[in-house]
Amino acid sequence: MPSFDIVSEFDQHELHNAVDQANRELETRYDFRGVEASFELAEQHITLTAEQEFQLDQMFMMLTTTMSKRKVDLRTLAEPTDSKSGKTVKRTYPLKQGIDQKSAKEIVKKIKESKIKVQSSIQGDQVRVNGKKRDDLQQVIQLLKGDEGIELALQFNNFRD
Repeated sequence: MPSFDIVSEFDQHELHNAVDQANRELETRYDFRGVEASFELAEQHITLTAEQEFQLDQMFMMLTTTMSKRKVDLRTLAEPTDSKSGKTVKRTYPLKQGIDQKSAKEIVKKIKESKIKVQSSIQGDQVRVNGKKRDDLQQVIQLLKGDEGIELALQFNNFRD
């Protein structure tokens, strides 16, 4: 029976390259000359550091541009938190990976409401979809790709016939 998995992951290597590219661009920008500013990628978050808040906004635009060029979905960035210490301002963006229970239930509900003849089940931080026909599974993929209500970067892995 054909099946596939719905997951929410990002390519760590491409994200690392995007942050490095944004740091290189930061060094060459005229409006950031003499300014202590940097991007830093940690295990589960990206930190932007600058002297002023408006510079953080410009840096975020640089980061999103480099992420888009590297085909890293921008929905992997969660809501930021700001902190001020001395003369620097930091903005931390947590990285979203995996499908939480609430979102998984929402995805399963959307699949059931579509009346496509497939079965979906939540398995940890992913959703498995089974069906008798390959075309039904492809309909589910198109349904979820076109849905604007899902705030996760979804990938469709492990497609088996």
